Amino acid sequence: MIEKNLTQVEEVQIRDLVERISAYIEQFHGGSVEIVAIEGYLVKVRLGGSCAGCPLSFSTLHGWVEGTVKQFFPDIEVVEAEN
Repeated sequence: MIEKNLTQVEEVQIRDLVERISAYIEQFHGGSVEIVAIEGYLVKVRLGGSCAGCPLSFSTLHGWVEGTVKQFFPDIEVVEAEN
């Protein structure tokens, strides 16, 4: 089995994109998102601020964060929240 990995440049670009998403979320909703780890084509994030425990955090994670990341990096398979 071949292990899939992103290039170092792609990882930096994904981290930058998530920081931009987090800035938007913070400005308009008081929440935040940060990358915990990138493992192959899996991105683990932590939602914070007003997103932590919010009933709409699932929509924020999958609709907003994962959707945007996959739009720019279609090889990413999953963006999931670390508990």
